[in-house]
Amino acid sequence: MREAPGTHDPTHLPSDIPVPQDDGGARHLAGMKLSDLALPATSGGAVNPARLAGRTVLYIYPRTGVPGADLPPGWDDIPGARGCTPQSCGFRDHFAELKALGVSHVFGLSTQDTDYQREAAERLRLPFPILSDAGLKFARALSLPTFSVAGMTLLKRMALIIDDGVIVKVFYPVFPPDKNAAEVVAWLREGGPGRTT
Repeated sequence: MREAPGTHDPTHLPSDIPVPQDDGGARHLAGMKLSDLALPATSGGAVNPARLAGRTVLYIYPRTGVPGADLPPGWDDIPGARGCTPQSCGFRDHFAELKALGVSHVFGLSTQDTDYQREAAERLRLPFPILSDAGLKFARALSLPTFSVAGMTLLKRMALIIDDGVIVKVFYPVFPPDKNAAEVVAWLREGGPGRTT
């Protein structure tokens, strides 16, 4: 069931959205060292994920919606597009658990600009910053999978576990998006490779 104009609820995840398939777009990422790039953060200043010590969880999403603002045309028909707010809320709700499992840093990342991201971060009361890759420098450096809609180049949804600047685990494709954080928690509980403290 599609939303009527002006009634968008970004927290709602329709039951009939298409499931994304693994297109191989993230197969090259495990084992990669992050490029030395600083990204603007909603907390102010910039963050360089490549220089962070310890374990980082970086979840990547196309774009968060705004309540009442219509989605791009055909958004709900694009596999993996819908669900950015539920994904962010999942990481918010599991934040304390992630920290208890030895995660030093949690970030979201999209190609939206920081002002747009800040509104969502405040509205959703996220306890961690969102990073902006509006210039697509991070996406290009890692050859992240993208898609285009309504003149925007957006990142496909995934989550990365990074130890001292090196990607050790990739969750891709992510579905359903609201369960992504729980999936990351389960992987960490099982001990995953590398650091577990």
